[in-house]
Formats: sequence, structure tokens, C-alpha cells
Amino acid sequence: MRPLEGITVVSIEQAVAAPFATRQLADAGARVIKIERPDGGDFARGYDTAVNGLSSYFVWLNRSKESLALDLKHRSARDVLARLIAQADVFVHNLAPGAIDRLGAAPADLRARNPRLVTCAISGYGAPGPYAGKKAYDMLVQAEVGLVSITGSSETPSRVGISVADIAAGMYAYSGILTALFARAGSGRGAALEVSLFDALGEWMGAPAYYTAYSGTEPARCGAAHATIAPYELFTSADGAEIFLGIQNAREWRRFCEVVLEQPALAADPRFASNAVRVRHRHELHALIAGVFDGLAAAAILARLESADVAYARRNSVAEFVAHPQLLERDCWRTVDSPAGPLRALIPPVRMSGADPAMGAVPSLGEHSDRILAELGFDPATIASWRKEQMI
Repeated sequence: MRPLEGITVVSIEQAVAAPFATRQLADAGARVIKIERPDGGDFARGYDTAVNGLSSYFVWLNRSKESLALDLKHRSARDVLARLIAQADVFVHNLAPGAIDRLGAAPADLRARNPRLVTCAISGYGAPGPYAGKKAYDMLVQAEVGLVSITGSSETPSRVGISVADIAAGMYAYSGILTALFARAGSGRGAALEVSLFDALGEWMGAPAYYTAYSGTEPARCGAAHATIAPYELFTSADGAEIFLGIQNAREWRRFCEVVLEQPALAADPRFASNAVRVRHRHELHALIAGVFDGLAAAAILARLESADVAYARRNSVAEFVAHPQLLERDCWRTVDSPAGPLRALIPPVRMSGADPAMGAVPSLGEHSDRILAELGFDPATIASWRKEQMI
């Protein structure tokens, strides 16, 4: 039995943040009913066609869910939604501010009718506040919380290459829902949760925020290097391999100087004797290490790093990550069904003994509409009329 079997989640969701949260719930065994617009569905379905004609985003975020196509503007859709939520344990949405109230599904009203219900609203900036009504795409939130200002090279600010604001909000929504379900087991009562992309990514900005507030200086934008640790950056071998170093303590620094650089006296050099002074002399340090690495092939550098037990990594491409031996050795791949046929998918990162993740199919738009509506008590003639009216 999976941990969340018996839990039903209803979600009005699209894009990344809410679908990411509910996919975690589905992986753990919850029944997730995803409500989508009949005229195209979740707009993430159209982001790209890279996965055998399907969107890479949609495939990643929506396995193991049931798709109910439902036009929530239709006069009868509120009755469908009300019946669904009445039987649910969790209701998630990431609609624009005020939209859920107009559907008659305000969290306070829902929980008055179903006190055990856990509701979770995911928004861009939260409410109230001057930004409550603003559109909040991932890149825009990265910019607002200052992440773009500390990411990229010294010349060019950059966004993080994945949807980090959406992912942060989705994970806080997931953990918040689990917390509320755990609390409900004791109290018998659900809870109303609110998560915003701005607050979630703002939490992840904690270290640079403290650094700036108390030092008076923002962390420098250093490209692939670390702003406050050195050496913690990319170097190139004589045969063109790119290797990241990540030295974080005095022992590693001494071993690096002795074994890798073969210059033991360098460990006590006043310019490099502590991390703080190494950061101040970053450019001298980089030139010194690069001078050694320029004369060594990657195999020789990696052998020395292994011998010294110093932290390092290769700069892999995405394709190299997909083929990574660690994924293969730890049996991280599964096959899931989809409208485009079988697809490979990574298992969730948390492994629980005795509970395999669901890893169900990626749904086609409205694939489960008839079955769900029949479960709610609607007769075939009504369902057929709604299809004719394009409500489903």
C-alpha cells in the first residue's frame, strides 16, 4: 500500500507549480483528478513537442493523474466541481486572484461544508499587497526576489536555467499539504494553505539576503564560481575537459595543495590560508590552479583529486546526465504509458521502503471525464449533452 492511497486530490491547475505539487501526491498513491479546459487543457501541453509529440513539461509534471475536461464557465460546471470537492481530501488550485471565489469555491466556504478538507492556493505574489494581482511567471519572480542579480557572469545577469520559482512553490505546497493531512489525522479538521512563488523563492534567497543585510554588500555575480567560497569554480584540463572544484574546509585545502597542485607550502600562503582571504585573492588563486591544470590531462587531474579526497565534478551536458551511470546503477528509470506510447521517467528522489511510487500514465486531455462524471452520479444522457455543449 502506498502512503497516500485513499486520499483524493482535486486540482484546477496548469503550468508548473501546482502540477508539480500534485504529481508528488500522485507518486505517493493519492488519486489526483486534474481539471482542464476542454479547449486545449493545461497550457503546458503546448509548451513544446519534444517527447514524441508531447510537451516535455507536461510529461514531467502529470503522470499518474486523471484528466477531467471541464469548462468551469458553464452553468452546470459548478455542480460538478462541488460534487468533486465534497468527496475530496485535498483541493489545489493556481488560478488568478479572485477567480476561485467567482466559481463559488472560496476556501472558507468549502471548508464550512467539508471541515476535513485541506485547501491549497498557489499564487504568484500572495495577497494582499501591491503585487497581488500581477502576473508572476517564473523568470519574473526570479527577477523580483533578486536571484537574477546574483546569477550569471559579472557582465550579464541571468535567470536560472530551470523553473526554480515554480518548483520551490510546488515543493512547499506538497510539504504543506502533507503537514495538514498529518495534523488532520489528530484533529479531524483540515486547513487552508496559501503558497506563493515569491515567498517560496524568497525563502531560498535566505543566505544572500542575510549576507547583504549584514555586510552591506551583495554577493558578487561570478558566473559558475561561488561568490563567497574559493576555489569553488570551473577549470579546464589540457585536453579540454571541464572540471568543477568545491573546496569547503581547511583539510581539503591542505590536501589539494599537497596532492593535486603538488605545492604543499601554498596551503600556508597568507593570500590563501583561509577561505575569506582566498575569496579576496580569487583571481590570483584561479590563475595559479589553471596554470597547473593547463599542463595536465583530465585523467591525471581526476586521479589526483580522487587520491586527495577533494570534492569535484565534471561539467556534464543534459544528455550526459540522462546517461549518468549513477542513475543506471541505482535503478532510477521506469517506463510510464502516455498518449505517445511508453516513455522513460525518473523515479521520485525520496525512496520509501515497502512503497514503490505509482508511476502511472500521462493522461490525454479529458481521458477520464466520462468515468469521473459517472462516479459522481451523472447519467449518460447528461454527460452526452454536456459533451455536445462542449462543457466537457
